[in-house]
Amino acid sequence: MNAPERIRLTEFSHGGGCGCKIAPAVLTEILASTPIRGLPRDLLVGTETADDAAVYRLNDRQALVATTDFFTPIVDDPLDFGRIAATNALSDVYAMGGRPIFALAIVGMPLEKLPVGVIQKILEGGESVCAQAGIPIAGGHSIDTLEPIYGLVALGLVHPDKVKKNSAARPGDVLILGKPLGIGILSAALKKGKLSESGYAALVDWTTRLNTPGEALAEMSDVHAVTDVTGFGLAGHLLEILRGSSLGAQVRFDSLPIIGEALDWAKQGVATGASERNWKGYGDEVSLAADLPEWKRKLLTDPQTSGGLLVSCAPRAADAVLAEFRKRGFGAACVIGEVQSGPARLNVA
Repeated sequence: MNAPERIRLTEFSHGGGCGCKIAPAVLTEILASTPIRGLPRDLLVGTETADDAAVYRLNDRQALVATTDFFTPIVDDPLDFGRIAATNALSDVYAMGGRPIFALAIVGMPLEKLPVGVIQKILEGGESVCAQAGIPIAGGHSIDTLEPIYGLVALGLVHPDKVKKNSAARPGDVLILGKPLGIGILSAALKKGKLSESGYAALVDWTTRLNTPGEALAEMSDVHAVTDVTGFGLAGHLLEILRGSSLGAQVRFDSLPIIGEALDWAKQGVATGASERNWKGYGDEVSLAADLPEWKRKLLTDPQTSGGLLVSCAPRAADAVLAEFRKRGFGAACVIGEVQSGPARLNVA
């Protein structure tokens, strides 16, 4: 066995994947005093509602979607780490209804600790996903860091009139989730050395599925709001939709798609530290059923790396949205709840 195969990437990082995001409450405090000055008229989406990407109108038919996403390893295999990080970064373009056009690599590596071959595999994994998306990695930037960091600047195009924001949900909309929950829990089990081979396969499978349905959703006028579920968990990213839309929502826990092994570990108390930080950041905006056990609450706040699209659409469009997901390999997609009039609050039954 050669040296690169003995490397455990997760040993080099204090967090992993989107679980290493700054906690919601801390991020809000950091950004509270950041001024927003001189916004150009053609900036269609900025920082106003914590949307997935910035969108800038180029002309009457094209708007540029721009985003960046990077993190520390969620898995030990370097090729898988690169694939997951790239898939996650491109997801923000799809969440806006965009089509990726090219990417730039963000690379930070502890050069004294990681063999060049391992770093090459990480970059190879990212390039393979971009090739699957039909785009090149056209450049990037690299630095020597204490922890391994990899991700992308992702750029895409969308029609200015077809941008899918996270702030346009309507009362009576149904909520559809495209991927099952539980990635954070599987990653926690992996770090503890408890994850099975099939559990690891499920983790990699779901985190490397490009959220390509987003591009098709841009063509559906009855799809009102879209985001992707990542580090703040299902509850956190749904709350972003609700705050931006000034609406409430009801979610039925038993309707949620959950990865089988993640469900088993959750019931045994396995969770990430980020799950608890998420709850502390927005738990006062969530009403839970009185009999909802702790493990269910932790699944709602479980940080998802490269998670699924969360769609708010008119009930009459639900079948078409689900058909689009299933056509593109997202058989777990399902309706999980409804948007309601009222304050921006999530109710979970």
